[in-house]
Amino acid sequence: MEALLPVIVLFVLFFLNVPVAFSLIGSSLFYFVFINNSMPTEMVIQQYVTAVESFPYLAVPFFVMMGSVMNYSGISGAMMDFANVLVGHTKGGLAQVNVLLSAFMGGISGSANADAAMQSKILVPEMVKKGFSLPFSGAITAASSAISPVIPPGTNLILYALIANVTVGDMFLAAYMPGILMTLALMFTVHIIAAKRNYTPQRQKMASIGEILRQFIKSIWALIIPFVIIMGMRMGMFTPTEAGAVAVFFSVIVGFFVYKELKLEHIPVILMDTVKGTGGVMAIIASAKVFGYYLTLERIPQMITEFLMNMTDSPIILLLVINALLLFIGMFLEGGAALVILAPLLVPAVVSFGIDPIHFGMIFIVNIMIGGLTPPFGSMMFTVCTIVGLKLEDFLKEVWPFIIALIAVLLLITYSEGVALFTYNLFN
Repeated sequence: MEALLPVIVLFVLFFLNVPVAFSLIGSSLFYFVFINNSMPTEMVIQQYVTAVESFPYLAVPFFVMMGSVMNYSGISGAMMDFANVLVGHTKGGLAQVNVLLSAFMGGISGSANADAAMQSKILVPEMVKKGFSLPFSGAITAASSAISPVIPPGTNLILYALIANVTVGDMFLAAYMPGILMTLALMFTVHIIAAKRNYTPQRQKMASIGEILRQFIKSIWALIIPFVIIMGMRMGMFTPTEAGAVAVFFSVIVGFFVYKELKLEHIPVILMDTVKGTGGVMAIIASAKVFGYYLTLERIPQMITEFLMNMTDSPIILLLVINALLLFIGMFLEGGAALVILAPLLVPAVVSFGIDPIHFGMIFIVNIMIGGLTPPFGSMMFTVCTIVGLKLEDFLKEVWPFIIALIAVLLLITYSEGVALFTYNLFN
């Protein structure tokens, strides 16, 4: 029981709203100072420092920077225009554009909160003007933002690949199918709600083939960024870190010379956004490494594996239990934090049951994204409600159909490996 005290301390700190990195390092220090004080303090500090001395982690600041460049380069506007010509004529109009834009932007920003914040500022006011209720507009904006980190190059995909010892390129390839399924599920839900409430389309009629092609040509520079990243890695032209650098360079060129919305005065803001975003992620990674050191010393991953194997010998039951656990944890823990804390514990257990770690990565990441929509600490929920001035209770009344749709996708990819890994198997 004494060995589990740091875990209890960790969750107490979470409930006291202590930042994730400080909660992790605080609970780790509790262990090394009060429980296992035979370990020199220098060893703990060494673990913290060496955690981020990894070349693949350099991909994180590059992809964070690419998301920031996207906000100032006109890429998001090009994506929105393209989404509008594709689905603006359907029932729900702008709500459908909202969902499709998140799918497109997933390949550019890969951040749920960035996507939620951007669409809250750009699309929600426009949706309200067009007759959508504010709670519905906020709910679909938060729900659709769950797609962004699932579609490459989301940083969660990179982190999981490093934790589970699988290649980043394989994670990127596999992630497209779950992302597409989430997009279709949300669009179908929007269609049903829009038909019931008679929400009008954004466009009077379906765009012609010529109009779609013209808009595609205007947006092609933004659309090919994910393609360049994935194909470059698959063909061995560059590593994930180099892919991030190439993507930033390409985005800057597009912003300056194609869309001409990126200005020199934006550079300091982009650099500051990158430093803040990277600092937050890397502080969590370093703190999680120290926490993981404690877990390893106390053999807690092995204990969890043994417990799960004694509880059931069925992979079906195991995945059901893990899904329930992750959905519950997601109510209290931000997705990235849940990933760096829980993935090292759960991956060995599922691998021992013969479950593909890439398949489990898809399950894990979709699951923690759903958690961002649920109270009490859902990050996308709070981002949207804060920006648009929406009451939490009004948000919750509208978001539940979208949560159900996403859980349906989660169950599908959980119990159908062929569906979950369709795009991965297609290229292997």
